Amino acid sequence: MKATWIGLGAMGAPMAGHLAESGDLATAFNRTPARAEQFVAEHPSIRIADSPAQASADADIIFICVSADDDLRAIVDQLEPSLAAGQIVVDHSTVSPATARDLADALEDLGVTFIDAPVTGGVEGANAGRLAVMAGGDERGLEKVRPVMARYARVIHHLGPSGSGQSAKAVNQLMVAGIAEAVCESLALMEKLALPQEPMLELLAGGAAGNWFLDKRGATMLADSFEVGFDPKLLLKDLRICQALCAETGFESTVVEQALTDYNRLLESGAVGGDISSLIRLKRS
Repeated sequence: MKATWIGLGAMGAPMAGHLAESGDLATAFNRTPARAEQFVAEHPSIRIADSPAQASADADIIFICVSADDDLRAIVDQLEPSLAAGQIVVDHSTVSPATARDLADALEDLGVTFIDAPVTGGVEGANAGRLAVMAGGDERGLEKVRPVMARYARVIHHLGPSGSGQSAKAVNQLMVAGIAEAVCESLALMEKLALPQEPMLELLAGGAAGNWFLDKRGATMLADSFEVGFDPKLLLKDLRICQALCAETGFESTVVEQALTDYNRLLESGAVGGDISSLIRLKRS
């Protein structure tokens, strides 16, 4: 199946890169030309399209990986005039379940399958081709694209109708936020107690407190390095989706409220870009 990729950001570019290397990818598009130019420099066999509509021409699968609901809706609006029955749109963005359901309904009228398929595993997982995919929507459509998605994913699960993938990602992000709160706070206390950092990191990672965030970000946050990872602004956007889902279902979450408060404070303090582990700066105060 011939694929195209729309959105070559920190996560999208390495995911698309795996498809370029496997020969599954024909074209790509990015709203920022510099990112597209960098991608084609690394993968010269790929043609960079001038628009989403041009990118989708003759593609069996259209992969999208953008930042937010409005970005996704804008891309799909630009795609619609060129879409043809039988095409499959796979969205790897993190958006609200309602947006996923709306787009699935709209594209169904055109005979186009829409799969909401957010991922988890971080930039490291994208680079290594070891992401986990949470998919909602048409299961037969997912099975058609599964072999292609397997180029960058170690596990792919279908979780239910349209929007289910995004609901699962909200659960994931709630857990990510809670773990970040606990790890940043614990390491800040460790510093206050003047405990030796390297032995403590090994001890914590090797016991019941061990987790992905501590393993990948513990040493870098203690070194005040926050250059690579998940932008706090994006986590804040995801947490607002979590908050809305909690309100819809009548579920009370102390984690989401605390994380929203803390990450709002972090951004108000002037933190831009970097990684969510920069939350340790607040915990130190």
